Formats: sequence, structure tokens, C-alpha cells
Amino acid sequence: MPLTSTTRREAPGRAARRHFDTYLFDLDGTIYLGTDLLPGAAELVSTLRAQSARVLFVSNNPTRSPQDYADKLTRLGIPTSHEDVYTSLVATVAWVRAHAPGATVFPISEQPLVDALVAEGCTISDDPEKIDLVVASYDRSFDYRKLQVAFDTLFVHGRARFVATNPDRFCPFPGGRGEPDCASVVAAITAATGVACEAVFGKPDPAFLEIIAAETGLDPATTVMVGDRLSTDVAFARATGMTSALVLTGETDRATALRTPAAQAPTLLLERVDDLLQPAGHLWDVARREVRA
Repeated sequence: MPLTSTTRREAPGRAARRHFDTYLFDLDGTIYLGTDLLPGAAELVSTLRAQSARVLFVSNNPTRSPQDYADKLTRLGIPTSHEDVYTSLVATVAWVRAHAPGATVFPISEQPLVDALVAEGCTISDDPEKIDLVVASYDRSFDYRKLQVAFDTLFVHGRARFVATNPDRFCPFPGGRGEPDCASVVAAITAATGVACEAVFGKPDPAFLEIIAAETGLDPATTVMVGDRLSTDVAFARATGMTSALVLTGETDRATALRTPAAQAPTLLLERVDDLLQPAGHLWDVARREVRA
């Protein structure tokens, strides 16, 4: 049967069926876009919670703390605890705790990551002769001075390690706009110094799921990762044994999804996020390029 759009959407409730024990949701482009909640998101989360499913939120955006995201979700009508939010900031701090405790760090980032590193016991410095670790991130104040410090640290002195919070090229905005994200900052630093990152955190790094699983006890075999990006959300699921569901409300459009080779394709393709609650016959199976019977 050819792949077609879902034409019928049942209201959340008794007719809706839960398919997984744990649901990981990306945020921007999946649950909301900018400051607006996406259609069906609040109803979906409410229904899953009523069915005793575990609902967690997973973002590669390190410019806010888990509490900031929980507060935003709550304001938008999805009451959320910070304990249910995992970000690339959390993954970065966990790596520093394990591999560079007490390091002197030059974070090319916004304030939440700086605060988290200080709370972890790191010293913050822009002195290339003292820096042990350069952390590149989504930084809307990135400028030539910061690039110069990274250049002096990594190329001139050659003594520091270099990591990045997340692999995203840009952060999507409503109306098709966006802002350069962490990968753009990394590209500038690597072009100047010839030094590549030794580690990039967040999705799709399998270590990120290890952090989440250690705290929640989730089983990847009964977990679905729902997001709008092939390169992070879907790749994250594939790298860790989770089911992947790609929603067409963010970065990826239908044509791009259907051109994706089977080895990189999502398990499920959704017009909107609450299509997860549809009967199985109304979930798109991209790997088979047909509606699942």
C-alpha cells in the first residue's frame, strides 16, 4: 500500500492506545515551536501520563537549564518537573565530572552552561596559558575575541582538550528561520586551529541515553524517541536500540523523509506529534515505505 497521509485522528482518551513504556520527546519543533505549543502536544502528554507511561523531554539546546525548560513547558500547559528534562548541558557536565573534574574551562557558551560548570567545581578562565578544556556550545555572543582565545589555547599553546555540547548546525525558529547552533561555532574553531572535537554530547551520542537510563531505568527496547531531526533524534534512536518517530512539524519535511535511505530512516513518520496515539494502521512505517497494517 503506498505511503499516504493520515486522514482520521481520534480524540485522545479511551480509544487511544499506548504503544511504549517510555516516550522521549525532543522539544523545539516537536512539542513547541518558538513560544507556541504545537497542535496535539498537551493532549498527547496528558493521555500518556494517564496511561502510566513515562514521559521525558530531551533537548540538544544547552542555553537553558532543565528547570528553565520545565518552567516553559508548564507555562505552555504541560506541567513538568525538572527531573523529567535532560539536555546536552546535563550530558556535558556529566562528561566533565567523569573525565575532567576540577578543570579550568573556557566555555564558549551562554550563562546556564557557565553556571553549571562552576557548580560542578570547574574554574572558568579566558587565559590560554591556564585553560585545560575548551567547551564549544550554542553561543549567541560568539565573537572574534572568543575565537582568538580558542585559537591561542588550542593552536598556539596546544595544551587543552576540545569538546562540544551538541552537533546541531542551527536552531529552528517559526516561519522557517533559525540561528547558527553549536556546530557552526565548532566549525569556526576547527577551521582556525585544525583541532577537531574529541567528544560531542547530546543526541545522537549513545552516552546521553546511558545517563538518562541510569536515572530512570528505561529499557530502550520499549522506548520511542520522538523528534523532528534525522541527524540527531532519529540517529539517537538507531544508535541505542530505541524506536524512532519523526514528526513533520520542525526541521524535516515529508519529501526529505521519504528520500532518506532505509539505513537512516525513522521507524515511524508522523504528521503531528499526537499521531502517536492513533491505531497502528495509522502510523507511517518509513522503513517499509507504507502504512503499517
